Amino acid sequence: MSAASSTPTIPLSSFSAAAIAALVGFGGTVVLVVQAGQSIGGSAAQIGSMVTALCLGIAIAGAGLSYRLRMPVVLAWSTPGAALIAASSTGASWPVAIGAFVAAAAMMTLLGLIPALGRLAARIPAPVASAMLAGILLPFCLALFQTFQSDAVLAGLLLVIFVVARQKFPAYALLIVLVAAIALVIGRGDIAPHDGGTLFGGMSATLPQFDWRAIVSLGVPLFLVTLVSQNLPGFVVLRSAGYEPPSQPILFVTGLASLLLAPFGAHSVNLAAITAAICTDADAHPDPARRWVVGMIYAGFYVLLAAFAVPLVGLFMAMPRETVAAITGIALIGPLVNALGGMLAEPADREPAVLTFAATASGMTLLGVGSAFWGLVAGFLALGVRRLFQPMPSIQSASSPSADSSAKRG
Repeated sequence: MSAASSTPTIPLSSFSAAAIAALVGFGGTVVLVVQAGQSIGGSAAQIGSMVTALCLGIAIAGAGLSYRLRMPVVLAWSTPGAALIAASSTGASWPVAIGAFVAAAAMMTLLGLIPALGRLAARIPAPVASAMLAGILLPFCLALFQTFQSDAVLAGLLLVIFVVARQKFPAYALLIVLVAAIALVIGRGDIAPHDGGTLFGGMSATLPQFDWRAIVSLGVPLFLVTLVSQNLPGFVVLRSAGYEPPSQPILFVTGLASLLLAPFGAHSVNLAAITAAICTDADAHPDPARRWVVGMIYAGFYVLLAAFAVPLVGLFMAMPRETVAAITGIALIGPLVNALGGMLAEPADREPAVLTFAATASGMTLLGVGSAFWGLVAGFLALGVRRLFQPMPSIQSASSPSADSSAKRG
């Protein structure tokens, strides 16, 4: 056998899988990131910096982890985190929100450094965390149907396309909806005139302002939803593909990347789940030991997306509000279904979970702190009271086998 024939080659499927994963991950939810940036008062340049920084963090950290760990570590931005930011009712300005991003990233970095914190985070009741996420996502999905009042043709057409695409091409449904929405608004001439800015992506740093209310109402929930809804499912995807990902280094590297890029607007860099399933599948590369190259190729595509982030952001900012609301609502239907399923998975925890869900979805602001935090407070309070008044197991019940046997003898 010649040396050339023994040299491992990268199959074409590795490039196609990485390209599809990058396009699905970026195209399916970038409109939500833009909406999040707008909700905290970001300008077009600042939101462009936000998307550019996120793409670079995904690329650099993902490539480094894939190469070092020899497994396809596929990263993404936190979609639930972007929804949390967009739904925030605290009125935080851009610098204050940047301070909350820094705080959330610092918590994730510490989680990767201190194993005891990881064990403590693992004890967060999954139904309560899922309920908080469901409460964050619900208003966006409701906004989809509220769009029917102002543009029934747009909302109805996109909803039908999504439902059909979910049956025929489930992995690409969101990308198909996005392409259809762009084609529709361009065809109807609904794109508002805008300054396209530069062709290539740019980054501009903002000095963080630390406000305890923003950290409590935005930073802490951002850390929790990213951990529970992004990183934990990401580990599950890697394990289901036959890998043993070390949690501490991955959490540390993604947390550090988020920390360094937060001043540029990046709210969170974390493990991907859905797009990771595309890159970790055997179809992406037949050799599990060489499949890490798919993670490297995926990172390369995100470098390209970072280069053209500014004009892409400009396109979405020029779209009508109804279009953005419809796309966002459709993009979050899947995450809402998963969150509701997790919220109701444990019958014993349903009441605390529903209280968390209702408080979070209410959008209330109390003492300057947003509803996501108060949802957690309501859920943890209900859990604490239940455990406080829960009767302790009696000695007789603890020794039930002997009691049963004596009853049988009697």
